[in-house]
Amino acid sequence: MKKDMRYLCYPFMRESASTVDFEIRTDSLTTRIGEALALTEDVAAVQRDLQILQPMAYHLNGSVRGKLAIRDEDLIELSNMYDYYVNCTRDKIDHFVLPQGTQGACVLHGCRSEAKKSVRALHKVSIEREIPEILFDYANLLANVFFTMAVYVNQHHGVEEIPFVSKSYPTKKTKKKEVAN
Repeated sequence: MKKDMRYLCYPFMRESASTVDFEIRTDSLTTRIGEALALTEDVAAVQRDLQILQPMAYHLNGSVRGKLAIRDEDLIELSNMYDYYVNCTRDKIDHFVLPQGTQGACVLHGCRSEAKKSVRALHKVSIEREIPEILFDYANLLANVFFTMAVYVNQHHGVEEIPFVSKSYPTKKTKKKEVAN
């Protein structure tokens, strides 16, 4: 008897390989990017870039099990996005900040977190099989782009970033204060 497909949300769900976990993570990332698109309609640069990044997250997803779909040009395009947002937010991203602000910025911080989880899941896959380095570069840079986008969206709306100073790890600023005292 043929399996009724309504009882199957993803054909590889019962595989033991870490590839499935990576694919689920990047699917979650793609969904969060869609949410960010809905919440940043008034920020043209972010809308333009998220419309590019959403399908790229699915290309990242398929590049492990299927044909490599992330190319050097894609990495360059992502790097250019990063440079744009860094240049616009340079004075606000030289330290850790709390993931807060507008709803759009908060969802972009969620995208950053999902991208980091995707990098970690990709690492788990790399223990089981060889993974092209460009996928790690793309996924890591993607997380950093989402961080700078979140700060950019807050800046666009006049929301100040709240610095986070760790009690666990010294930073450049806390080291300078200790030397001055």
